[in-house]
Amino acid sequence: MAKRAIVEAILTKHDAATAGRKFNAVLATQCINDAIEYHELFKTMQAEKQAADGDFQPLNIACVFSPPAEGNKDVQQIQEDLPQEKADNEQEPDKKKEALKSIIADYNTRFGSNHSVGEFDLYYQDVQKRIKDQQYPNSDLPHNKKIDITIVVDMLLTGFDSKFLNTLYVDKNLKYHGLIQAFSRTNRILNDTKPYGNILDFRQQQEAVDTAIGLFSGEAGKPAKEIWLVDKAPVVIEKYEKAVAAMGQYMQQNGLVCEPQAVYNLKGDAARIQFINRFKEVQRLKTQLDQYTDLDEAQKQKINAILPEDELRSLRCSYLETAQRLKTQQGKTGEEASDAQDAIEQLDFEFVLFASAVIDYDYIMALIARYSQQTPGKQKMSREQLIGLIQSDAKFMDERDDIADYINTLEAGKALDEQAIRAGFERFKADKHARQLAEVAGKHGLDAAALQGFVEGILRRMVFDGDQLSDLLAPQGLGWKARTQKELALMEELIPLLKKLAQGREISGLGAYEQ
Repeated sequence: MAKRAIVEAILTKHDAATAGRKFNAVLATQCINDAIEYHELFKTMQAEKQAADGDFQPLNIACVFSPPAEGNKDVQQIQEDLPQEKADNEQEPDKKKEALKSIIADYNTRFGSNHSVGEFDLYYQDVQKRIKDQQYPNSDLPHNKKIDITIVVDMLLTGFDSKFLNTLYVDKNLKYHGLIQAFSRTNRILNDTKPYGNILDFRQQQEAVDTAIGLFSGEAGKPAKEIWLVDKAPVVIEKYEKAVAAMGQYMQQNGLVCEPQAVYNLKGDAARIQFINRFKEVQRLKTQLDQYTDLDEAQKQKINAILPEDELRSLRCSYLETAQRLKTQQGKTGEEASDAQDAIEQLDFEFVLFASAVIDYDYIMALIARYSQQTPGKQKMSREQLIGLIQSDAKFMDERDDIADYINTLEAGKALDEQAIRAGFERFKADKHARQLAEVAGKHGLDAAALQGFVEGILRRMVFDGDQLSDLLAPQGLGWKARTQKELALMEELIPLLKKLAQGREISGLGAYEQ
């Protein structure tokens, strides 16, 4: 029953501990039999949750421990640093080998691999690779190709490093050097979304932690703990409250109420920069609080009272729009430069703070499909809330307006499945971009079909060809000076659209027109 309670706790806390599955975790167990039992429990309990709740998103679970060596030199070498596993495999080795075969078979089914106990080292390497693959966004590598939690005994607790591993679940007695080594697996600092590692200890080993910190810091006093351990939640809540208050005072100093729409009324880039820096600190502390897994109900209510979730999400929208506006000014010179250009050049917008890994393109398309299938007036999420969720996430900065406009075209209560939603969105984007290009063509006296073909050619090859631009303008019979001015005016409007259509890919040769 204790293990079942631990699995339930992990399933409840994992999204918070890993910042919405942006990072992944290791579960350290006492022995091989425990690891086998945990693997089976995750399998059973997640199936139960899926059956009870269609919205439950199961975690990808892997399990790795060495098999009985049986004369295999590679396994013998691996086990030189795995005393617990080596000893465990001396008891009922056949039973453990069969369990590992079953675990690897599950792994092969989940990830489409073809590993076996006989080539255990290749399986172990693949597990390590998939843990490190967490570094790639879901748009580049789907979540179903990655590992959320790896169950281990001795493996991966020493010598393994991944900046996107941020949580260690502990159901294993640790002390001294082994404890420090294990805890350090989670402490590779990445950015403000991972300012520290999370340790969820299910064995109440605080005394062992204090002793180890004292020994390895050279002293057992309070300063060493302050260096090793992060602030308790109440301290961070207090910092969060002060940061929100400071942001409010700043807005008041500018004659504005601290609300999302007021941000757009800030006068001048210097004022906008101040807002960017102040709200970034608010979001940094909120991201830190979101990763505390032991907040009680009173603390959660206090955090929400400081800045209600809907207001925070709307402020994120205002932040992203303001940041996007300032970002386009980076690199500007001469007359185009802002009075606050030096400060703009120094800005780090840290968009990663404003992006949730679990809310990806697939999730949004499924959410829109569910929205369309619900009876008008009885939706779990309103049209406005759905749009707000998208516009507050940095991953959708390039498509946020398109997605919002598309949602507004949907007829409430007209049920569409996810495939229809995706196809409809692609048609909507194609029609919208064709209209935008037609407007640009009309403004510059170009044939709309010719401009459309010019843009499609660029995107097909991801190369911008200046000669083709000259060919596009040739029918106008301009002299070189007038043509040059026309090219620059046209490209000023085309570059943002080309970048949007490129979806983050680089278009070679386009930089010459971005000065």
